Amino acid sequence: MELTTVWFALIAILWAGYFLLEGFDFGVGILLPILGRDDRERRLLINTIGPVWDGNEVWLIVAGGATFAAFPEWYATLFSGFYLPLLLILVALIIRGVAFEYRGKRDGGPWKARWDWAIFVGSVLPALLWGVAFGNIVRGVRIDEHHEYVGSFVNLLNPYSLLGGLTTLTLFTLHGAVFLALKTDGEMRRRANGLASKIGVPVVVIAAAFLLWTAIAHFDGVGVVLFALAAVALIAALAANRLGREGWAFIATGITLVLAVFGLFVTLFPNVMPSSIADANSLNVDNASSTHYTLKVMTWVAVFFTPIVLLYQGWTYWVFRKRLTVESIPHPRGQA
Repeated sequence: MELTTVWFALIAILWAGYFLLEGFDFGVGILLPILGRDDRERRLLINTIGPVWDGNEVWLIVAGGATFAAFPEWYATLFSGFYLPLLLILVALIIRGVAFEYRGKRDGGPWKARWDWAIFVGSVLPALLWGVAFGNIVRGVRIDEHHEYVGSFVNLLNPYSLLGGLTTLTLFTLHGAVFLALKTDGEMRRRANGLASKIGVPVVVIAAAFLLWTAIAHFDGVGVVLFALAAVALIAALAANRLGREGWAFIATGITLVLAVFGLFVTLFPNVMPSSIADANSLNVDNASSTHYTLKVMTWVAVFFTPIVLLYQGWTYWVFRKRLTVESIPHPRGQA
């Protein structure tokens, strides 16, 4: 197998890992003002992802770095053409990270309320815009013969990509609700479980519409199979959630996200960024890649460091595996 294909597959794995892990972080942030009825409950929700959210973002950093090193032409065209949406995502992630740190610096209600809304907005925007970005990558964008994006920001807001954004937004919200049902106990667990059941059917309809549109417009046999398995996993997640089996439900929503990302990358291959102007202008794994020597060095680095990162992150999740309850959250100072 060519190293260009290997690195295309590895980048797909990195994005799947990012959507799997950061997806429930976004979901928790989106649900913060919905499930958190008071300060203690909102602190409980934040605590469920507190030890892991920054580690989950490492997958995004590595995915971006791998794309830059393995496929520099793809990276250059992507970041120049998608400059505004990617900038909005970056700003949102920064605001969300700052909000996590600064929320508890003061006890005032208005102070915390502002940072809570910052967490909400900093979760909604990336959850929506990542779907829009991937929708455009799969659909194809206006790339000229010099491999430069010649469209506008408005061109990126087409019905297919917007549906992709709505799909990631709703899937991450469901993923977050299931995670909260798994990670908490008591009233919050019941509330998160009930919310996941309520939003389950709309999420299935939206995700099915996007995957079906993708399968019809960009038919690929393997991709269709992956999309079908993702749909089955999503339905299984809803069934497990209704039975109160949050662990299986969370595994199933995770499988849904992973298979959907794999399906999009399989549908995209061998292109990495198709051109909607002419097929000859499209970037693919050959004309967008680095030299063979660069890919070879990167492969050895990945073989050595990837197991270390996975072991460390797995250990983190194991240490913080216990369920949390609102009773474990102390009252604000001055309250009993």
